[in-house]
Amino acid sequence: PKVGCYIHGLFLEGARWDAAAGQLAESRPKELYTEMAVIWLLPVANRKPPESGSYLCPIYKTLTRAGTLSTTGHSTNYVIAVEIPTDKPEKHWIKRGTALICALDF
Repeated sequence: PKVGCYIHGLFLEGARWDAAAGQLAESRPKELYTEMAVIWLLPVANRKPPESGSYLCPIYKTLTRAGTLSTTGHSTNYVIAVEIPTDKPEKHWIKRGTALICALDF
């Protein structure tokens, strides 16, 4: 795009993307990982995150979420967090361990 960038090829763990509703949804039975829709990262100066209606979802490089603790205080396996629309409270997805993964191990 002319502004921002697209991210594709990510996988959701602990949830799935509901394209019809345009938000996170519960995983289907026996589905551990699902493909995430294309995400458009759009930089906005001094933007304040919404208080509800989104989940701040972490992105990890691999399924092994643990990594070496870096000087920033984050795991070296951690990439960034993105806001994903949802109709459930954030704690709902935190309890499920919902995260985006860059590469599956298999």
